[in-house]
Amino acid sequence: MSKKDAYKQKIEAELELVQARLSEFKARGKVYAADVHIKYIERVEELERMYDTAKVKLQKLDEAGEEKWEHFKDDVESAWHTLSTSVKDVAEKFKK
Repeated sequence: MSKKDAYKQKIEAELELVQARLSEFKARGKVYAADVHIKYIERVEELERMYDTAKVKLQKLDEAGEEKWEHFKDDVESAWHTLSTSVKDVAEKFKK
């Protein structure tokens, strides 16, 4: 075998190793994408629960009447603060 042929075989073997690594990277990318997707869905579901909680608290405030609505005000504000902060956090996290 000539030096040229030996060199060519060596480079071809190295290229095969790189190709195998690229396949591995692609597979890991799919797993990573799936993990991110799952986390995104979980966070959105969590935000939906927070939204529903805030809506219920606001409805209770609305139904309370003029003399008792302030009793529910702190609950509404707390739920709103939690929801708005979480929405900002999720938006920032998934913007990256």
